[in-house]
Amino acid sequence: MTYVLLILGVLLSFAFVYIVKPTNNTNFKLLLAFSGAFLLSLTIFELFPSVYEVSDSKTIGVYIMLGILLQIFLEFFSKGAEHGHMHIDTEKTNFPWLLFISLSIHSLLEGFPIHQHDHLIYGILVHKIPIAIVLSIFLLNSKIKMVYALFFMVLFSLMTPLGNYLAANFDFAITYYAPITALVIGVFLHISTIILFESSEGHKFNLRKLVVIMLGIIIAYLL
Repeated sequence: MTYVLLILGVLLSFAFVYIVKPTNNTNFKLLLAFSGAFLLSLTIFELFPSVYEVSDSKTIGVYIMLGILLQIFLEFFSKGAEHGHMHIDTEKTNFPWLLFISLSIHSLLEGFPIHQHDHLIYGILVHKIPIAIVLSIFLLNSKIKMVYALFFMVLFSLMTPLGNYLAANFDFAITYYAPITALVIGVFLHISTIILFESSEGHKFNLRKLVVIMLGIIIAYLL
């Protein structure tokens, strides 16, 4: 069921964009703000305690910082797709391999902690849906062939389930649980905080965004 949810979350987002062709930017920003708050809260409530109680705090801190640096590096190639922005030339017709590889590494890593933390799947889904929508809008508005766009989204949908599968079936994932999870924490911290900062729109007060952010935090706490 975990695999099905993760795959459907991406593919249904693609189908939604293809059929509906959404244009309401405000609702999308609210969804992004909720996803950022929800993912950040789950990271703090669930992942932080699990790694600090099984390993040296300084070592865990190093891996968290490495995760942040890794995500910054990946964004040189993904151009911000992980937090809801695309700055890639839509006139290109070639398959966007650099975008695909960087997003795949990000998605593969975020699948690892799900095996030990069931509730995290909701955070990943809420995070993945707006990202999949942004990717779908880009792919469908670009000059990339439809078959390539669909191929991209299908492969992308498989990456997080693959990370979860590796964590559940290979000994190295258990042996190196703490450093891998700490690396993912760093990735999540960078992604979620960037989403929240970018959703502030020049630091202007926005009651609706404040409400959805608080809602994301409360729901994550109650899970």
